[in-house]
Amino acid sequence: MARWLLGTALVSWRYLWQITPLHRSECLGRVPDDTPPPLPAELHDDRLQTADEGVGSFYHRRFRVEILDAVLGPGALMRRVAGEFQRFVPSEVVGVRIGEQVSGPLKVGDELVVEMPGPWDGPVRVVHAADTCLRLATLRGHLEAGQVEFHAARDGDVLTFEVQAWARPSTRLVRWLYSSVRLAKEAQLNMWVRCCRAAAREAGGHPSNGVVIETRQLPEDVRVQPDTA
Repeated sequence: MARWLLGTALVSWRYLWQITPLHRSECLGRVPDDTPPPLPAELHDDRLQTADEGVGSFYHRRFRVEILDAVLGPGALMRRVAGEFQRFVPSEVVGVRIGEQVSGPLKVGDELVVEMPGPWDGPVRVVHAADTCLRLATLRGHLEAGQVEFHAARDGDVLTFEVQAWARPSTRLVRWLYSSVRLAKEAQLNMWVRCCRAAAREAGGHPSNGVVIETRQLPEDVRVQPDTA
């Protein structure tokens, strides 16, 4: 409770006064360009909470930062994400609880809980882990239903870090908070913008021109989760 009260105030203050430029755009999405990747068949069970089990419109969001003067390469940066995930989320209000069976960097099948203020936590499972990419899928009890992916790449002297989220709200209450009052939507934006800024810091560089946020929306009656891989 103390973390929620004090942390939320601190995060809100930092959000209002942050100097990182945010380049936001919103438009209608389309199938299949904005649908999530298929889930591995061996990891698909009753505990997974897929996008088609959510409520309301489906959102594909991308948060991208281009990092100049980075010391780390894509693989080294993503190893830090997989090994020290808690360093990439706002510690004022968000905690990360790793499963007891998890040791070392996150790998496929590992589970963790992103502890958030309010009545929801964020249980997720790793469904893909590669040298430059890490993807998580939501489990029962998460306020969203879908997947989130972290990816790093290099283009010349520029290191790019990107967070992609494919999700629907998990309940009607979350849909109201997300789509109507936009509270959950802005909280998600703040979290992944902070993640992009943390990636630039951990890579030893600095953002070249802020963070680019793209939001593409699909109607609520569209099924988006492809068959398992």
